[in-house]
Amino acid sequence: MVKTFHIAAQYLATTAISFLDSKADDSHTNLEWKNGVLRTHPLSDHNCVLSLDYKNFSLRWTNDSGYRKEMLLDGKSHSEIITWIRRVSLDLKYAKVYEYKLHYELPYENITSGFIFQKPPEEITNQLIQQRDLAQSSLEEVLKKVHQNTAIRIWPHHFDSGSFFVTDNEIGIGLGMAIPDTMIDDFYLYVSGYKGHDAIELPSSRSLEKGVYHNNGWKGFALPVSGISVEEAVDFYTQAIDQYVNP
Repeated sequence: MVKTFHIAAQYLATTAISFLDSKADDSHTNLEWKNGVLRTHPLSDHNCVLSLDYKNFSLRWTNDSGYRKEMLLDGKSHSEIITWIRRVSLDLKYAKVYEYKLHYELPYENITSGFIFQKPPEEITNQLIQQRDLAQSSLEEVLKKVHQNTAIRIWPHHFDSGSFFVTDNEIGIGLGMAIPDTMIDDFYLYVSGYKGHDAIELPSSRSLEKGVYHNNGWKGFALPVSGISVEEAVDFYTQAIDQYVNP
């Protein structure tokens, strides 16, 4: 069911693409996670944002002035949602017209105008929220632990929760939580190291108390999230970062 939310998150991404100035690293499209809700960067004055509420399975426009417009997604078609976002953005007097246009491809079939959303079961939705919460909490804790104040954002292309910082010895550290893919059929935590734009390759014998080092294509440490606690996640991140900082 992560696919359903991944697809729905593209309405937030395309809204950001439509109304925010483009940035070379695509960071204008990334999203905030808080209290079971994905949110865009502020799109205009008064902190106007478009959100995806997991529990309600809805899109919601809000701002600091008390504005609120919501659409429940269950049973709605792709074309109905596009029309609604465009209409609300015109009501809010955005100078540009909303367009559903992505400059990247998702790992799913193309979404047509007749695509209909179905609300995922509550149990699955709660599990997805818990996984995002675990990633958010453990990333916040480990970033404090290593004295870094970098943002934690969800990137709508790969739908990972991620952060990045550069150490005093100029090693870049990427860390976060990825959705299931061809490497691991589960949500998984990851840490990878970079020197400039090049991934650092460690000896294949490297291992952690929990987590495995991968170097076949992607290079880094990974740990499936199923059954782990925030404390275990923080330990994984801390130990993996140390492998790059103190090899």
